[in-house]
Amino acid sequence: MTRYFLTGATGFIGRHLAELLLARGGTVYALVRASALARLESLSQGWDGRERLVPVIGDLESPLLGVELERLDELRGSIDHFFHLAALYDMSASAHRLEAANVRGTWHAVQLANAIRAQCFHHVSSIAAAGRYRGLFREDMFEEATGLDDPYFRTKHASEKVVRTQCRVPWRIYRPGVVVGDSRTGEMDKVDGPYYLFRPLQQLAAALPSQLPMVGIDGGSALNIVPVDFVSRAMDHIAHQGGLDGRTFHLVDPEPKSTLETINLFARIAGAPRFAVQIGGAIGARLTGLISGRAGAASLRVVGAAVNSLFGIPPSLLENLDWTTRFDCRQTLHALEGSGIAVPPLETYARLLWDYWEDELDIDRRFSPALARAVRGRRVLITGASAGIGRAAAVKLGAAGARVLLVARSEERLERIRESIERAGGEAYAYPVNLASVEQCDLLAKRVLDEHGGVDILVNNAGRSIRRSLDLAYERLHDYERTMQLNYFGALNLTLHFLPGMRERGDGHIVNVSSLGVQTGEPRFSAYVASKAALDAFSRAASGELFGDGVSITTIYMPLVRTAMSKPTRLYDLLPELTAAQAAEWIARAIVDRPRRIALTAAVLAEAVYLVAPRVGDAVTNALFRASQPDVSVASVRDAAGGAVREFARLLPGPFRPRPEPTAETSPDEAAPSR
Repeated sequence: MTRYFLTGATGFIGRHLAELLLARGGTVYALVRASALARLESLSQGWDGRERLVPVIGDLESPLLGVELERLDELRGSIDHFFHLAALYDMSASAHRLEAANVRGTWHAVQLANAIRAQCFHHVSSIAAAGRYRGLFREDMFEEATGLDDPYFRTKHASEKVVRTQCRVPWRIYRPGVVVGDSRTGEMDKVDGPYYLFRPLQQLAAALPSQLPMVGIDGGSALNIVPVDFVSRAMDHIAHQGGLDGRTFHLVDPEPKSTLETINLFARIAGAPRFAVQIGGAIGARLTGLISGRAGAASLRVVGAAVNSLFGIPPSLLENLDWTTRFDCRQTLHALEGSGIAVPPLETYARLLWDYWEDELDIDRRFSPALARAVRGRRVLITGASAGIGRAAAVKLGAAGARVLLVARSEERLERIRESIERAGGEAYAYPVNLASVEQCDLLAKRVLDEHGGVDILVNNAGRSIRRSLDLAYERLHDYERTMQLNYFGALNLTLHFLPGMRERGDGHIVNVSSLGVQTGEPRFSAYVASKAALDAFSRAASGELFGDGVSITTIYMPLVRTAMSKPTRLYDLLPELTAAQAAEWIARAIVDRPRRIALTAAVLAEAVYLVAPRVGDAVTNALFRASQPDVSVASVRDAAGGAVREFARLLPGPFRPRPEPTAETSPDEAAPSR
């Protein structure tokens, strides 16, 4: 049985590689600090061969990685592959921290590999080891690296030197490009590298028309982006090929996009303006050179400080946008030949990266003084808090000082959000509950009343959606029942539990997240719209009774929001939409202002048209219904109606930008939930 030793198993690349190595049937010894044992346990849930994962307590900054003598005796002569991934991949970290983790940490790993006589030492470096080399950097080049003044570049180069000069066992070196999330799921563990550009693009989309052309300088720089699944699979494959010791492998995109092309790709996804006018060629290179020069660098530091303050972008990222090194990868391509492992084109998974960032990593902690005054120290219960709108609202309200009570089915997701809020200094509590269950709903209310004494603000956000035409619903009464159970009875149950305390205190607020479909009568969503309309009717009737009691009810007729619920419905690619963060702003506005309703002006007009001329409203919705038949492509709908939709979108405020024109077909009737 093959035996592996792995540092950095809880890191992003490391956890992917560890899973692949276990799948080969081998035993993986994973170096972890004692404090990270629980994290390794959590990450390895569901891995095949998890019983062959052996934690080894140690530390990167200790000689021999701090491995105990008894364990050294066990490992000596038995390790076939020693993978060293543990390092600090943070360009904004201090020189001292980078030196300790990247250089001394590598020396300690080499020291251990030598001591236990590992068969091969696999060192994960970075393309940063090339420094600011101008031109093509080959895989057999090392000493030729130039421009190593940046601490990150310098320590990645120095750590390679440790391996090349001190490692007494055979070695191989891997230099990944800029590693981003999984190309199949978009999963990423932190905001880093190109992800720092997403927030400014998101804010540009909210502020400016997407049609507005912008001017950019293309000096020949490239962001050589590779997804983590390619990097881990390539390393796993190359490590098990014979005759490759003493070589370096560039795990890069052979045809990388330029920096401006990459920014434009994500700007298109965000609905932000693009750099349609590009200054390239010799002029672009000259301008880039000036920016990189001494005077330009000083100016760039000033700009970098301002951008860091506004968007949280590390100044080091701006300084490296002119990185013009190109990377040869012929040895890597040869080693991967016939394996089926290759870098997928960025455009095939860029939207997955964006959506995962928006759903899981986009934590906008900004809040207004008015929101802080409205929620500080108050008990705010949010249902559907594990993702999308609920998650974004919970983080925002937690940052503003609310005591946030998180409710959803997924305990794991709720715990992650609770930890995130608390790390930022907020207060949060997780309650994993299925609100469609009357019994669980009752138990939740009892727990909240016992532990917190009640709720000041209740945000009924959780929702279930079913997209199905009447033709397919005649024998599916249960669809209407289960939709009503969560969207109406679940929200109603909580409301009835917490209303008495609100009325007794003479203060309380209930925010119901409804849907624009209630106003427009959206075809194929009769179950969903009916359940939301029921809650709307209850709120209208209850508001009359509550008037003067100090308790408010706000209904938010939420327009289309880009969340996991709306992704399957490809027809929505033609329509304007909000991000989850923007939807959270609507909830914040509702809490601050306590209006009776929040809705788009266009939706209110649609309601008025239906009241005055209902047959006209029916004709319009019927046209949309027929245009969205399962066998009608998005392209066909765009040709027939997309122009009008997009012209309408131009009249809407900045946040309501259509998605980029899609190429996929519309989803079948059966599977396309939407808010």
